[in-house]
Amino acid sequence: MSRRPTLIRDPRAVPVAGADLHLPALAGERLTPARLKARFASPPVWQPEFRGDGGGPLSDRAPAAAAVLVALVVHEDGLRVLLTRRTDHLRDHAGQISFPGGRVDPGEVDPVVTALREAREEIGLDDRHIEVIGALPAYTTVTSYVVTPVVALVHRPFELQIDGGEVAEAFEVPLEFLMTPAHHQIHLFDTPTERRQFLSMPWRGPSAEGDEREYFIWGATAAMLRNLYRFLSA
Repeated sequence: MSRRPTLIRDPRAVPVAGADLHLPALAGERLTPARLKARFASPPVWQPEFRGDGGGPLSDRAPAAAAVLVALVVHEDGLRVLLTRRTDHLRDHAGQISFPGGRVDPGEVDPVVTALREAREEIGLDDRHIEVIGALPAYTTVTSYVVTPVVALVHRPFELQIDGGEVAEAFEVPLEFLMTPAHHQIHLFDTPTERRQFLSMPWRGPSAEGDEREYFIWGATAAMLRNLYRFLSA
């Protein structure tokens, strides 16, 4: 069975086949800033579960390098992942939950530079609050972006300035929730040639405005979070 998703109009409508209840959750001292920094400083031997979802209907696009910032905001009660909801008018990934990030600009040879620049441009997150601790293996999206996830701790206090042309809102999800595979839903669907699957991590919590909303985290974002789980649990 292929684990590569294809372009899906409404991922919420794809049936849930189950969740990874058999995998242990990561919590507590395993998700502290000190433990994460030590893990990236001395990484284990491991393999990412998801290399990408290339090979879909847009696989004829020329590959383009990109980077995202997996921003782990430090709170007294634990780390939280800073995510964005894309605006609905974008050509690629409209309305989806994403990490801050985008295409590598000419002259940028380090994905860290790209990830930090994109975070400044999209959500106004200043570099002085960001402590980069490592990176995960590149992930190739269905739209042929080869994305390097740059992992960083983000230290408060900070203020965000959202670029409304690209980002509808920014919000935070507890890392412990995302590192619990029981919350990783498996969706199955059929294409004309094969059966495929993708992960989702639905989260219901406070928005930036303070009201409670449901956020459907899926696709490349969920896959990179799952790779982070594999890295931290190896």
